[in-house]
Amino acid sequence: MFKMYNTNLETNITEETKEFIRGNWINMVAPSEEEIKIVCENVNIQDDFIRYALDSEEKARIDIEEDDNTILFIIDTPIIEIESGAKIYSTTPIGVIFVRDDYIITVSLNKNPILEDLVKRKMKNIITYKKSRMLLQLFYSNSEMFLTLLRKLNKETEIAENVLKNSMKNKELLKLLSLEKGLVYFTTSLKSNEVVMEKTMRGNLIKLYDEDEDILEDAIIENKQAIEMAKIYRDILTGTMDAYASIISNNLNGVMKYLTSITIILAIPTMIASYWGMNVELPFENSTLGFVIIVVLSLLIGIIASIWLKRKGTLD
Repeated sequence: MFKMYNTNLETNITEETKEFIRGNWINMVAPSEEEIKIVCENVNIQDDFIRYALDSEEKARIDIEEDDNTILFIIDTPIIEIESGAKIYSTTPIGVIFVRDDYIITVSLNKNPILEDLVKRKMKNIITYKKSRMLLQLFYSNSEMFLTLLRKLNKETEIAENVLKNSMKNKELLKLLSLEKGLVYFTTSLKSNEVVMEKTMRGNLIKLYDEDEDILEDAIIENKQAIEMAKIYRDILTGTMDAYASIISNNLNGVMKYLTSITIILAIPTMIASYWGMNVELPFENSTLGFVIIVVLSLLIGIIASIWLKRKGTLD
């Protein structure tokens, strides 16, 4: 689907519109082939840029098409997906297309909280004919969203660690692994976004006014802060995973030592019973107390072996 918004030049009020008017903001969310065709025909551009932004694997970059006089900005945005009832932290691209000095088009594969926030909460601050300002607001909102989700991710890491302290469960270990994967996605996307913003700042791709430069500088600072946070959280999580891996390995070694010691102790009466089960002459063979003597001897040797193994630390 796609919706169009336009800011009235006299009142500076932004409202939804059904007509293709110069200065429109066209917001496309998972558009169909027919909708892509309608937009391309009305704004007179090729459909390549729109399709690039609909590729979930597309990374943050800037592309310029001189024939159409269009510029494509792709930025990675953070999202939370639900998979088998569990939260998965990931990223998805958003395309921002500057069509000459006429239109600005945003394209996303699915509903995106960054764009929804612009539409629902900040519509009063959006002026559609100021395309540069909209792009920079998008940069800034995106950096803030990264910071917000990084804090949530860190809280979930702390909860999983507290659970693991009491019980080594595979579920919690897999949770930590999933969070670590999310941090990898976030770190990679933040670095790519930084390149796009830095290039926007120094590349003279779009016209920037003083206030616009301030917004972009703030967005870059927020993005750098998010990169540092992601790096710190990732290092902490990696260290935690390594520590728990060592603990699990150590616990397993302890269990194996204990079971081996128990096996040795239980093997003693079995071995003695095997000797006295031979079809040859043996001590106590004709004694009425032979069975009791053999049992007591087995227990005595077993106790001695247990005390020796205890002193060696294998039965702790």
